[in-house]
Amino acid sequence: MSTVEIPADMELVYERPESLTDAHTIYCPGCTHGVIHRLVAEVLDELGIRERTIGIAPVGCSVLAYEYFNADFAEAAHGRAPAMATGIKRVSPGKVVFTYQGDGDLASIGMAEIVQAANRGELITVFFVNNATYGMTGGQMAPTTLPGQVTTSSPYGRDVRVAGYPTKMCELLSVLPGVAYIARHTVIDVPSTRRAKKAIKTAFKVQLAGLGFSMVAFLSTCSTNWHMSLPESRQWIRDVMIPYYPLGEFKVADGVKEL
Repeated sequence: MSTVEIPADMELVYERPESLTDAHTIYCPGCTHGVIHRLVAEVLDELGIRERTIGIAPVGCSVLAYEYFNADFAEAAHGRAPAMATGIKRVSPGKVVFTYQGDGDLASIGMAEIVQAANRGELITVFFVNNATYGMTGGQMAPTTLPGQVTTSSPYGRDVRVAGYPTKMCELLSVLPGVAYIARHTVIDVPSTRRAKKAIKTAFKVQLAGLGFSMVAFLSTCSTNWHMSLPESRQWIRDVMIPYYPLGEFKVADGVKEL
C-alpha cells in the first residue's frame, strides 16, 4: 500500500489496492483491461482473500495480468486456463482460483475447456473480456466479432454466411446445470463500472460458498484495433455491442441471491 504522507489539509480519495502491483501499465491507451483489473483487485481486498487467491492468465492481452496483480499467478497455454484452474482448485480446494481470459482465447481455442469446466460445475471463477477481436496478434476476426465488423482478416466485414454468427458465451453457458452464476457487464462509464464490480464480488462469493461455476463477461474496448478514439470506442459498445450482447445476469442459481 502507499506510504506517501498525506498533508493535514488534504483528504485521501484514491489509493492503489493491495492486490495490484506498482507496475506501469503497457495496455494500449483506451483499453479497459486496466479498469477490470482494478475492480478485481478491489474485490480481492474487500473479501480478504488475496493471500489464498491464484489467478490463471493464458495467451493474449490477458497474459499481461500477472504483471499487475499482487497475487499468485500461473500462465496457461492458449485456451487452457479453465483446465489448469480445474487442476489447481481440485488439488488445493482451499484456494480461490480465477481465470482471466479474452474472447479469442475463451470462445475459440478454449471453447471445449470452458464448456466442460462449466458443465462439471467446477468451483472456479472466470473473467471473460470480450473486445470482439484478437487484440494482441493484430486485430483478426474473433468468435465474438460482430456481423459486418471489419478486421484484418475480414476486410469486407464479417459475413455470417461464411464465418457464422458471433458466439454468445453467456447465453450458451447459462443453460448448463453446473453453472451457478453468469453475468455480462461493461466498464465504459461510472454506473456500468459499479454494476460490474458488484458482479465480480458475487462471482467470487459463489466460489467461496461452493455453489458452482461462476463467470462475469465484460464488453471491452480495443481502440487500437478498432481504429477509433476512446470516446468512439465507448459509443460503439453502446450502439453495436450491447444490442447484440445485452448486459445483465443470465443465470442466478438457488442460494446466490442470499450471498
